[in-house]
This record gives sequence, C-alpha cells and structure tokens, in this order.
Amino acid sequence: MPVVGGIGPPRLTAGLDRADRLDRRMHLAVHGDLRPLDLITALDLAELINLRGRGGAGFPFARKLDAVSRSAQRRGLPATVVVNGTEGEPASWKDKVLLTRAPHLVLDGAALAAYALDAESIVIGVADDGIAAGSVLAAVAERRMPAPTRLVTMPHRFISGESGALIRGINGDVPIPPGRKGRASEAGVGGRPTLLSNAETYAQLAVAARLGPYAFGEVGTADEPGTVLLTVGGSARRPAVLEVPAGVPLREVLDHCAAPVGPGVLLGGFHGSWIGPAAAAAAAVSRAGLAAVGGTLGAGIVLPLGDGTCPLGEAHRVLRYLAGQSAGQCGPCQLGLPDLARTMSTLSHGGGGTAALDRVRAAAGGVRGRGACSHPDGTARFALSAIDTFTADIAAHLSRGGCGDPVRGILPLPGEDSTGGRLMIDWSRCDGHGLCAQLAPELITLDANGFPSVADAPVPPWLAAGARKAISMCPALALRQDV
Repeated sequence: MPVVGGIGPPRLTAGLDRADRLDRRMHLAVHGDLRPLDLITALDLAELINLRGRGGAGFPFARKLDAVSRSAQRRGLPATVVVNGTEGEPASWKDKVLLTRAPHLVLDGAALAAYALDAESIVIGVADDGIAAGSVLAAVAERRMPAPTRLVTMPHRFISGESGALIRGINGDVPIPPGRKGRASEAGVGGRPTLLSNAETYAQLAVAARLGPYAFGEVGTADEPGTVLLTVGGSARRPAVLEVPAGVPLREVLDHCAAPVGPGVLLGGFHGSWIGPAAAAAAAVSRAGLAAVGGTLGAGIVLPLGDGTCPLGEAHRVLRYLAGQSAGQCGPCQLGLPDLARTMSTLSHGGGGTAALDRVRAAAGGVRGRGACSHPDGTARFALSAIDTFTADIAAHLSRGGCGDPVRGILPLPGEDSTGGRLMIDWSRCDGHGLCAQLAPELITLDANGFPSVADAPVPPWLAAGARKAISMCPALALRQDV
C-alpha cells in the first residue's frame, strides 16, 4: 500500500495521518454525521459542484443519477447502486486506499445515492486480489445501509473494471465488456436501472454533502471545485496517493513525490496520454488544465518516466500487456492489438526504418472506433501519444538502432508473461520457408527478405491454436514457444 499524503487541507484523506483505517467510530469523529438527501437535493448538489466520475471517463454524476431515476420511474422498476472499486489499472491505488483505509466515506456516498433513488440494493465490486474485500465487509457490518448491500469480487484484470464487464460479472456472466454497448441506467444489474460510478466519486459526494456546495468549492477551480485524488508512481522516489486541490501545478505534485520527468509523463493510466517535459512544467492538475497540454486526468494516474530508461521500450511493454488483457471478442482486439504491439516492438528495436513508424500509426488507426468496447481506442491513444511525444527518442532508434538506454520497467505491469509464452525463432535452423506466416498471420509476418518476424508479446489465448500449428508444421523445426 503506498504512502498517503496531500497538498493542502485533506478531505478524502482526513484522519489517515492518525490511523491506518477509520472504523465507524473514528470515521464519524473525523467527518461527522451525515443526513440523507432527497433526489432533487442530491441532483442539485452534484450539479453545483460539477461532480464527474473519477474512474476515467469523467461523465457528469448528476446526469447519471437523473437518468437512472427517470428510467426507474418509466419502467416501474427499483434501481440498484453499484460502486466500482475494481481498479483494474495496474498503476492505480487511489480507490484501494479509500476502500481499505476510509471505507465508510465510500459507503456514505453509496448510501446517499441509494436513499435518493429509493434503491433496492447496493453492490460493491472489488478485485479478487485480497486487498479491499475484508475492509469493505467489515465496514458494511459496522453500520446500517439504506438497502441490502453485498460485495462482489472480479478477476484482477485490466478490462474487468470496465462498467459493462462489472455489470456482467455481478449478473453472473463472464466479466468482460459486452459485445453490444448499452446503458446501465436502462438495464444494468438484473436488468434494472443501475447507477454505477467508481469509489472516489461516491466519496466525493459524501464530502460535498457534509460541506455543502459553497464550502466544497473553497478549494479547486471555479469550473472544477474540490480536490483530486492521484496515484503518483513511475520514477517517483516517494510514490504516493496524493489528495490535491484541482488546479494545482503538476510540477508541484512531481516535486512533492521527488519524481523526475525525463522524456515524458503518462497521465490518466494505460488508456491515457503522454506529455513531454515542457507540457509537464506548464500543466495544472484538472481536466481542463491537463487537456490544454494534450494530457488527460483519466483515472488520476501520474507516471513520469525519469531518465535512464528507453521510452519506446516502456511503451512497448505496456502495449504488449494491453494486447494480452483483451477480451478477444472482436477483430480489433484479437488481431489489431497484437499487431500494434508487434509494430511498436519493431520500432523500439530500431528495425524497419521510417516505415516502422508509419506501421505503428497504421496499426493504431486500424483499431480505433471499431472495437466492441473502449479497449482498442484507449490502447491506440496510448500508442499514438507515445510516438508523438518521444520524437527525439524515435530519431535515435531509427538512426542508430536504439537510444542507448535499457528498458528498466519503470511502468508497473503485473504478470507480463501470464497470458502465454512468446514465439521464438532459432535462426540457426530457419530457412525462410514462410509457412509459419501463412498459418499464424496474426503473430508472424515476413520481412523484406522473406524471413519471419514474430510479435514480441505473449501469445493470447485465442491465438494459441494457430501458434501451436505453426510450430508443429515448421519444416526446419525453427519455431518454438518460450513457456
């Protein structure tokens, strides 16, 4: 669990400097009691503080709340409130910190929403990593909720935190994004109107309900009042979950965590955007402030690279991971993401000349807007942002075959080889027959000389059969899989 700190007066993190976890008694001593809000008051409050989802998409909470209420009235069905605490982003810890150390603040927000909607049930989704579940269950047992409340655990995968995947998991289905996009406000848990937002969003609602909209807006900016919860990692010598006022300079956050920028900072997570050193020096931590320099607040993740690691190699590691995290249910994920990882591998190894850069752009463009969920779009955004930011590094790779720096693994990735071994070629045997590229075109292409080029990525489960066939039918016995 990372250190928790902040810049300015704490709100979400109040009391965490005095206790590892705020139980119900300590929570009330720190934050005070909380009165229920009717629907109109809750809508007004969320509108006045411009509360938006803190899980990545930034959708206005008041619009979600209103949509669920209208759907429930129109269909004559009770609503369900869902707290998304799965936090599938490998670099993110802010929601886990809230659920393990200040769980009652999250439950307060869920209770406010459930009361306003007269909801039938509350569901809290967490990852099955053993981090937050115990704390949440203990907190539910310590208090009375306005509706029956249960905990559901999801596989700790990148895509399991997607809203549609979470709804499917709660409904007992495989927790992957649905093939067809739908609105939880219309048909979510059990087909009922469902309000779904992430843990920090509900915690912010609870803070605002206690302070009122005007006191809530005493920090932050006029358009984005209040605080922001960030996970700062990467090159940071003092990594932390920080609570900061919206609008604080990004350089102040980086200095607080002793985090050198190096060639760039990844903002928002692995579906976020890179910005260069000049943009990082000018950026303010808010949705508008980061967007102004080409960044995104996203899930509140700040990952500076620092010096001494290869930026393209780091980007390739993430693309390889994201390709393996796909649900494998549509062409852009099954075929496009492994291809994008392969093209970035070629670029990072200095091969292919300037055409390699064009192939990365083409591969990213080929998956955008065509997936069954947002995973291909987010992955393409990450890749295109990397090549737009690391221009000097790309020039070094293309002219000298590399930048001279090793890939140190600054960006945190769990189980990089968990999806299956990589294909490998024994060049002492390979005669360039090309049969392997015909049998497994998603994994193997032929270079200008007719020799195979394999994706430097674990073989995804849905391509495993093709990989085995290519290995077994290689005439020279040159292809194998590294288990």
